[in-house]
Amino acid sequence: MNILLTGATGFIGKRLSQKLISHEHQVVAWVRNKNKAKAVLDQKITCVERLEELKEPQFDVIINLAGEPIADKRWTAARKLTLRSSRIDLTEKLIKYIKSLNKKPKVILSGSAIGYYGSQRPDLELDENSDSIDGFTHTLCADWETAAASLADDTTRVCLLRTGIVLGKGGGVLGKMLLPFKLGLGGPIGNGQQIMSWIHLQDWIKAALFLIENEDLSGPFNLVSPNPVSNKEFTSALAKTVHRPAIFRVPCAFLKLVMGESAELLCEGQRVIPKRLLDAGFKFDFDLLEPALNNVVAKEFST
Repeated sequence: MNILLTGATGFIGKRLSQKLISHEHQVVAWVRNKNKAKAVLDQKITCVERLEELKEPQFDVIINLAGEPIADKRWTAARKLTLRSSRIDLTEKLIKYIKSLNKKPKVILSGSAIGYYGSQRPDLELDENSDSIDGFTHTLCADWETAAASLADDTTRVCLLRTGIVLGKGGGVLGKMLLPFKLGLGGPIGNGQQIMSWIHLQDWIKAALFLIENEDLSGPFNLVSPNPVSNKEFTSALAKTVHRPAIFRVPCAFLKLVMGESAELLCEGQRVIPKRLLDAGFKFDFDLLEPALNNVVAKEFST
């Protein structure tokens, strides 16, 4: 298949592009800097800074993962605008391009996040039909999804990827957590009761391919393991995996002082389940946390 990918140099996009190439798909990456992208992506991937560079393009699949990392900086007014622009404005440019094509793609996978449901919902099990709570993350995800969903018609189906915490080598949440845990400085955040809805990167990629291949699937999908855990359970499992204690609790008051509003990503949680994936027959390779962590990090700390 011919596939157009945005966000190809990101934590998920880089691994996804490798998998697509290994399956002998033709991949075009829409990137901000062609030279930087070529330095980190497979040489078989065509990198373009302007979609107009492509002559007579015909894409079977478009995967839109572009977006500035949401947890990397304090949510100032300017940062919020950047987060919106990197997602929604880019998606709207992509929509305009897709509408100009003579042949429309068969399927579009568009990024989103479980932030769609809002925070402060520790006891409520959330699936794709659950109501949401207003807030910055909900509005950001909802507007992003609305833009992408506008492309759905008789020719093109749209799948919205509501992604949780992704566990994989070389980045993501674990990339930030491993050093303090390796030094024995890890521990729960706040009271540790907030729920973490997670997914192994291998399962995320497997789910994306599953959605591409199953032509009767469209709409929102929660890309999370069916077994979310509390922050206390997560930190305990990670400490066990790296053979270190987890006794240094991080107060949420401190995180709110340092991170401001964005501290909600760490101090609040959501119990999200992948109901629509499970109903469609998707099988997870890593549905339990401890095997997932062992696969990602245990070998690195085996000595």
